[in-house]
Amino acid sequence: MAKLNARDESRRQNRETDANSRADYSEALERGLLVLTAFDRGDERLTQAQLARKLDLPRATVRRALLTLTHMGYVVAEDKIYRLAPKVLTLATAYLTTNPVSRVLQPVCDVLAEDFQASCTAAVLDGPAAVMIARALPRQSLAIGQGIGFQVPAVRSALGRVLISGLDTEQRRRYLLDIETSDETLLAEIEAAVADVGTQGYAYVAHEVEAGFHSVAVPLRRWDDTQIAALNVGANIERLSQEEMLERVLPILLATARKLQPQLV
Repeated sequence: MAKLNARDESRRQNRETDANSRADYSEALERGLLVLTAFDRGDERLTQAQLARKLDLPRATVRRALLTLTHMGYVVAEDKIYRLAPKVLTLATAYLTTNPVSRVLQPVCDVLAEDFQASCTAAVLDGPAAVMIARALPRQSLAIGQGIGFQVPAVRSALGRVLISGLDTEQRRRYLLDIETSDETLLAEIEAAVADVGTQGYAYVAHEVEAGFHSVAVPLRRWDDTQIAALNVGANIERLSQEEMLERVLPILLATARKLQPQLV
């Protein structure tokens, strides 16, 4: 058996603290999913060797995962190059069609995008990223890779900061400690920004995710007041000024969040 790298050894140690999951955990499935999610913008086509280096996994492990994923139709092999197959979309479709939150929020995003002639997005927290589960732009097609499922860095985006603020004190502490940065000043700034979200009830971020782009986001809470997602409107700062974003868009977002609460389960 190949020696575990530091990442996998850490995961195994974490699993071994849970007697219920220790024997049932499938490392083969985990590594197969890691291979599947390694393809992204900029890495659309990869060889076995490139995947092994990117994931820090043995070539033999990557080969077995690729052969299985190819057999199942999720990956296409072209000579020695591999790419994702359209069938991977069925995984996202399953989530979206069984998630009532996405079904409720998509029409809301459509309306707000038209009203403000700006992007409107709903997102949930997934590790270091805010992942879009509903998204709309005003009467125009989305750029490839920037629709549902697209991710933005949580600590740098208004959506992400709202989502982080919804964690309880202990969860938030662990989350911020996991941020891979040695810049104590940056970490302090992020902590302060997240604390401000909890106090003021919204997050406003400009020029962080993309130069010239800014957005404002609010929490979405379900019927029992548990925060489950975030909703934002974003635009080029030349289209909507900061003043308009905070004085015209924000009140509508807050009112929309209140109206949606009884519908979110």
